[in-house]
Amino acid sequence: MMPSPSSQDHILRRSFSKQRSFPRSCNHSCRFYINLLITLICVFLALLQIQTVIRTSATPFTFPSSFSSSYSTWPLLAHHVHNLIGELELRQTLTAEPRGNVTFLPLKDLRFAETAMLGNTWFMSSVNDTKEKGEAEYLYFPSKEMDGKLLCLGGGSASNGTMNSYAFAPAEALPLNAKLLSGLTFVSDSYYSYDNIFHGLSALAPFVAWHERKACVMEARWVLYQQGEIRRNLKSPWIRTLMEATFGPSMKIEQFRKSDEGPSCFEQSVVFRRNQGAMGRERKEKLYDLLRCKARAYCNITREEDDLKAVRLTLLLRVGARSFKDDDAVIDIFRRECRKVEGCRLKVAHPNNLTFCDQVKLMSGTDILASPHGAQLTNMFFMDKNSSVMEFFPKGWLELAGVGQYVYRWLADWSRMRHQGAWNDPHGEPCPPGLTTSCFSFLKNQQLGHDEAFFSNWTARVLGETRRYKPQKPSLEAALERDGHCKCG
Repeated sequence: MMPSPSSQDHILRRSFSKQRSFPRSCNHSCRFYINLLITLICVFLALLQIQTVIRTSATPFTFPSSFSSSYSTWPLLAHHVHNLIGELELRQTLTAEPRGNVTFLPLKDLRFAETAMLGNTWFMSSVNDTKEKGEAEYLYFPSKEMDGKLLCLGGGSASNGTMNSYAFAPAEALPLNAKLLSGLTFVSDSYYSYDNIFHGLSALAPFVAWHERKACVMEARWVLYQQGEIRRNLKSPWIRTLMEATFGPSMKIEQFRKSDEGPSCFEQSVVFRRNQGAMGRERKEKLYDLLRCKARAYCNITREEDDLKAVRLTLLLRVGARSFKDDDAVIDIFRRECRKVEGCRLKVAHPNNLTFCDQVKLMSGTDILASPHGAQLTNMFFMDKNSSVMEFFPKGWLELAGVGQYVYRWLADWSRMRHQGAWNDPHGEPCPPGLTTSCFSFLKNQQLGHDEAFFSNWTARVLGETRRYKPQKPSLEAALERDGHCKCG
């Protein structure tokens, strides 16, 4: 008796089920190898996709040479795949333009967010700087180092550098909707705000050095970034006026609004993103010589004949943060010591109510500058070379400030001034218990006391040194400044 069709179907299914069932002895091991095989196939497909995107990327990826077919390298492979996928996600934030195979990448690379001050750069991270002995590191487009390509910039975010972008493109194959801007463009990125005159000067000074060594070549425009975020103006009148004194009165800063159509590409561009970086001392001296000369010419500073005979002491006082608790007592100490030296003239000023040219004039007539630590000390390079600086700190700076307490020592060295040391107030308010911020953030802007004996002896010593080494006739540099000749090249 033959089984019915339904019974045959049931027998076939049962027979097939028996044929494909695994022996109990290999059940777990077979499943493990099948799962491993499926995982390897998925990884292979993922790597294949990554390599496809990599081939169109601005920067090639490479696998470590330690990878092999050995099972022991599997953890290394998994770790590297994880890193590649993270980098791929970052790069795919902005997609490649189809024209000319141009790839736009984020200006701000978040992989270096924690190490931006430790030699890495998160601004245009896919390309290395050009380095010349004694010069600040830079990028120049078009150049041999950049394969003759132009720099293109896109986006207009003032709050998120990852939303702004950059690309390198041949002049004959620019991105779609791109506009080509003629002339030389200065592109700056600063970690700190341009509004602080020390940090602003540190970021823009390399462009002055470039200008000086390129026979005073002039720029057509500026593009300013802070941590990859667009900055459309210089809020500090001091910084803007100094740049206009150096480069001319029409400092054009690109706006790059979000509504702008397409990216902008530049016929020529130079990028500085590490402040003065590796710039050597000789170059720095020429840089500050040029800035001093340009500022004095801009402000029509003239020398008086008796300036060579006088010892000119200026006490530059602050208001608020890091001011003296008793200005009058400090002024009396300096006035008393000044009276003991023949030809000594004391001036007392507050920088907050002085224009740029007021400050240039004041410093041009100063041989000794005494002032608490602060941005106003940046004015020191307007003094004649070999002039002196005396600096004062509140309690806590010596112990907690790190290298930040030395920036004006460095500036004095760069501009060939004499930093005559510093006084650190040993007294001050203790950090309150339960402070949620660092102790230094509480102490850094405290007011200063004074030490009459120390200030008197210190001032007397510096006045005596200045009387001995101050030249008694104008230098060649002074004569050139008087005639309005600020040298380039």
